[in-house]
Amino acid sequence: MSMFIYEIVIRLFLTFILSLIVTPIIKLLAFRIGAYDAPGERRVNTKNMPTAGGLGIYFVFSFSCLVMFQSIIPTDYILPIILAAGIVVATGLIDDIYELSPKKKTLGILLGALVIYFFGKDIRIEMITLPFLGQIDLSWFSLPLTLFWILAITNAINLIDGLDGLASGVSIISLATIGVIGYFFLHAKTVYIPIVIFVLVASIAGFFPYNFYPAKIFLGDTGALFLGFMIAVMSLQGLKNATFITVITPMIILGVPITDTVYAIIRRLMNKRPISSADKMHLHHRLLSLGFTHKGAVMTIYGLALVFSFVALLFSYASQLASILLIVFSAIGLELFIEMIGLVGENHQPLMYILRMFGNREFRHQQLEKRLGKHSKKK
Repeated sequence: MSMFIYEIVIRLFLTFILSLIVTPIIKLLAFRIGAYDAPGERRVNTKNMPTAGGLGIYFVFSFSCLVMFQSIIPTDYILPIILAAGIVVATGLIDDIYELSPKKKTLGILLGALVIYFFGKDIRIEMITLPFLGQIDLSWFSLPLTLFWILAITNAINLIDGLDGLASGVSIISLATIGVIGYFFLHAKTVYIPIVIFVLVASIAGFFPYNFYPAKIFLGDTGALFLGFMIAVMSLQGLKNATFITVITPMIILGVPITDTVYAIIRRLMNKRPISSADKMHLHHRLLSLGFTHKGAVMTIYGLALVFSFVALLFSYASQLASILLIVFSAIGLELFIEMIGLVGENHQPLMYILRMFGNREFRHQQLEKRLGKHSKKK
């Protein structure tokens, strides 16, 4: 067994080295094919930056799975994943060069998701486990829920790709957590699933030095969509039977992109704006506006992602009651953090308002006077 692990580590290291070598080549290719970001209002770069960095990650991941790990990873398992991911990568690459509409990008992701659902080796949401209710068979709900999960996570990772190294770093943390949980909880016959996850981690790790601040190459939609798609797919595999609350664990691990996406939707609905509209109020934008440096904002979000991962690992060993308490206290802590940085808006801080009201007689008196003043004006 130790010899087997030793071989795996050596091959993962070679995957990392290959990614280090391939990324500069992709950087040159990106400029040649017109896949670069020019400076703009919603861009952090001040000069033309090559995108499509995800192309290198995809090539290295595919090569490593099919060649370096050929004797370990079943071909009939990995081929549908590589094919589906290829559709998503092609969609992202076209967008990086020509800029696709959101509908066309969504179509590309859905095509990839359909390949996974119908040709992937048991990669779908067929049942969920909830406390006190046990297992629930989803039946025909399986297809729409699987497609929704893949689409939602893919777009969530794409949304946080706003600072150098942010999406790639968060992806490494999330995937490593899924891989660790999968290794300890999946059946020995499916040990190749966490190995695939760590191959992807090694492929991203080789790209990461070029992407961390100050970046020399961006992921682009090519990379952000690919990483989001793969995280969604691998979470459906690597977390099976990992915990009693099978719905919550992947959501906790992917807490950073999910939180940013959910609060973006809430923020736009409260401001009566289209959900698909762009703004500069995402998690990384808020940290920058509060005075964080570029690197400081990224490291803070890494820290938050690590906290989510640690909580997810606790879920794997906690009892039902402990899991529920963990969810409650984690949700309270997250809400406080979100309100403190003003992710929804500085005027929308319900939990902080309640805490200020509690035990603060002067604050309650001020609020009462405000309400009475508004009431008298109406009269």
